[in-house]
Amino acid sequence: MKFNASAFRKANYVFLHDLVMAAASFVLSLYLRLDDILFDFIPPETLVRWTLLFTALCGIAFWSHGMYRSIWRYASLRDLMTIGRAVTLAILVFLGVMFLWTRLEGLPRSALLINWFVLLFMLGAPRFLYRLMKDGLIGVFAEDGNPRVPVLLIGAGDGADLFIRDARRENAPYRVVGMLSFKPGRVGRDIQGVRVLGSVDTLRETVEKLAARGDRPQRVILTRPPLERSQLKALFDVCDSLGLGLARLPELSALKQGMADKLELRPIAIEDLLGRPQAVLDRPAMQALVQGRRVLVTGAGGSIGSELVRQVAALGPAELVLVENSEFALYTIDTEMRERHPALPVRPLIADVRDRRRIAEVFGAQRPELVFHAAALKHVPMVESNPVEGVLTNVGGTRIVADGCIAHGVELMVLISTDKAVNPTNVMGATKRIAERYCQTRDTAGGAGTQFVTVRFGNVLGSTGSVVPLFRRQLENGGPLTVTHPDMTRYFMTIREAVELVLQASAYGFRQPEFRGRIFVLDMGEPVKIVDLARQMIRLAGLRPEEDVKIVFTGLRPGEKLFEEIFHGAEPPLPTGRQGILLAAVRGGDAAAVAEAVDALEAAARAGDAAAVLDGVRAMVPEYAPSSPVALPEKVTP
Repeated sequence: MKFNASAFRKANYVFLHDLVMAAASFVLSLYLRLDDILFDFIPPETLVRWTLLFTALCGIAFWSHGMYRSIWRYASLRDLMTIGRAVTLAILVFLGVMFLWTRLEGLPRSALLINWFVLLFMLGAPRFLYRLMKDGLIGVFAEDGNPRVPVLLIGAGDGADLFIRDARRENAPYRVVGMLSFKPGRVGRDIQGVRVLGSVDTLRETVEKLAARGDRPQRVILTRPPLERSQLKALFDVCDSLGLGLARLPELSALKQGMADKLELRPIAIEDLLGRPQAVLDRPAMQALVQGRRVLVTGAGGSIGSELVRQVAALGPAELVLVENSEFALYTIDTEMRERHPALPVRPLIADVRDRRRIAEVFGAQRPELVFHAAALKHVPMVESNPVEGVLTNVGGTRIVADGCIAHGVELMVLISTDKAVNPTNVMGATKRIAERYCQTRDTAGGAGTQFVTVRFGNVLGSTGSVVPLFRRQLENGGPLTVTHPDMTRYFMTIREAVELVLQASAYGFRQPEFRGRIFVLDMGEPVKIVDLARQMIRLAGLRPEEDVKIVFTGLRPGEKLFEEIFHGAEPPLPTGRQGILLAAVRGGDAAAVAEAVDALEAAARAGDAAAVLDGVRAMVPEYAPSSPVALPEKVTP
């Protein structure tokens, strides 16, 4: 370890201070016990010898207890306990030495008890006095010349306590002007000298009162664990109307670890406002599904695929096979896995799910037991313009992977589907519905062979091609934000939550005959208007919708519809007994007929006959109804 000369010098200064305190405390304790007869009772030369002996023993005890590793700026009760142990040891050793030396003749025993209290005070008081001064509770260091941002804390618990402590360090950027509590019983009480001014419901009134006394906060900081979406949105709306920034603390564990260094606030993100309460997950079941098995993920470099890889890797697979046709995406996720899980065997394989020979080669060599099929073309306008490619990837690719699973004895294949497969108005959704049908019929006809589980969900926040990254790019460029229609709504879910529920549904459906041929549907919560999403993102950026950043309506693109559905009329939702997961009834059809129709559809796609492809899609998905243009209203009400 590198020698730190500065720290060594500081430790020596403190050590010298403590030795002086030890010597002074010994003489003072004897004086308190003997008063004016001290020098009559103990000769001066004897007092000097005893004082030097006591001081030397204290020095050994202090250094051996590590008292000089701690920093006075952060003196705590733990430091006081260390001092107490060192003082106790020094006095006990001194008592033993004096007994052997003088049989304690001439030394009042009670003076040593007095000395314990005196020395503990003389060592502890300077440390805590210094901390109080540095914390600004005593005026010497209260003003460091740096202007601090006044903040109001939401929550009066552990997070608030740690934040207040951190805000008192030298050069801290924030000054806490008060707190609001979720617990009415804490109103009027103090934490670290900061008053709980009211309940969270009184945010507006509290800010107005603080402003009246010249202490208006500039930011509001959420210090408690994540709130429900409705609570967080209500807080955000109030802060927005008052012109206050809203931020939150990192996780409490991270805050504790980094408290002595620098506190980093996290701004409220759109994912926070759209999030839902975390579903209770059966992690033992998820681990039992993955642990010890060889797992293969197609589309492993995509947004859903890469998150699948991350979560599967944490569940202890025997081997993880990454199948991806993008070299860069494969390199990125492979590098991440090798850094995070160096002991896990990872096999990065460049392969296109449309290449039957290559997929058969991969399955034959790797012998996966569990397959997650996330590879797909999912961008609606792109697939609408390229229907042949959409069929070859979403239908043909799914069939090749499914057939590979059957041929090589895979225990379970999980198909990642989409809500756009329900009453589709675009080619992408229709091709995903055909993929669902193919897997459903293989599942119902498979007997004891490969089991197929299909999981359907809506938009995921932050995925490639989704609206949130688009809005962020447009905001970075100064706007405008483009929305296709003011009435458009979508279901949203975070990528992490979607993948967690995919794994949960897969574990729940595995080896359960009653679920064969059915589709698991993730509960997406309430749909969100895209124009409201745009306005919220503008406000989160500290700007004003329509004033600082315009919202422009462009009209529906080919294949888009105003709202999405997660169930078809012929597949009523059924409960599963698992939070966040529903079940759709079997609606696959005859396995042989579906396979024959897929044969014809793939043949048309390989021939490049777009008209025949669309005819085949309509034949296999009767509910497929290409969207017609929807006129924009003349006026949009915010």
